Amino acid sequence: MTETDASPLADVRGWLFDIDGVLRVGSRPVPGAAEALERLVAAGVPFRLLTNATTASRATLAAGLRAMGFPVREDHLITAAMATAAYVARRFPAAPCYLLAKGDAADDFTAAGVPIVGPDGAPRAGVVVIGGAEEDLTYARLNHAYRLLLGGAKLVAMHRNTAWRTEEGMTLDSGPFVDALAKAAGVRATTIGKPAAAFFRQAVRDIGLPPRELAMVGDDARNDLVPARRLGMTGVLVRTGKPVGPAEEAHADLAIDSVADLRSFLPRRPRPAP
Repeated sequence: MTETDASPLADVRGWLFDIDGVLRVGSRPVPGAAEALERLVAAGVPFRLLTNATTASRATLAAGLRAMGFPVREDHLITAAMATAAYVARRFPAAPCYLLAKGDAADDFTAAGVPIVGPDGAPRAGVVVIGGAEEDLTYARLNHAYRLLLGGAKLVAMHRNTAWRTEEGMTLDSGPFVDALAKAAGVRATTIGKPAAAFFRQAVRDIGLPPRELAMVGDDARNDLVPARRLGMTGVLVRTGKPVGPAEEAHADLAIDSVADLRSFLPRRPRPAP
């Protein structure tokens, strides 16, 4: 990359990063990614990790990233699970929630005061929430969710990702199951995580900078870059996650091989106040 290549980053004062496919692939950190974040910490540059990861609570996800060497705190993370829990608590107060999600993501819902029923045999629920349930998305559970929707429950998706990259390769995500349930039950699904604009606006409020001074770094043009750029952010596409071709690069202000390629363009010391 040359100085000309770096021009889209000239006015960036804060950073948003996706996690899977950008900072890590499965349980392996992307080489150089931790060092890039360390440079931001050392320079006092604000950043947030804006992720559709839904198989772990925010606390568990932060602890796992620290174990990989990333200098992150829990408040650096804005997760689809956390945002969905807050939405359900606000929009459907006290309504029983049928939650299809793997891991301890349910902890974020419990912390928000959302009563959870299931995972199987819940006779009634006011809302059905689907996250990254993976192998827990069995026919029996999906069929039960379908019947709850026919009975009037609302459908909420933590995200609509179709696939993501793991250590084993590209892997089916929960988005197609959300679409199938919505079609079968004749309902609309409310999406909370990326690419919903409200999710990005939450990150903007949290980091405290205007969108024009933020860069979104992701491996998914549709879910990461398109909504961020619509709000006025700079879009940086990396090639360490999902397949990237000319169609995806057309949605980016800058396309790079890895987040490690950003290190030479990140500040080494605090910038003076504007």
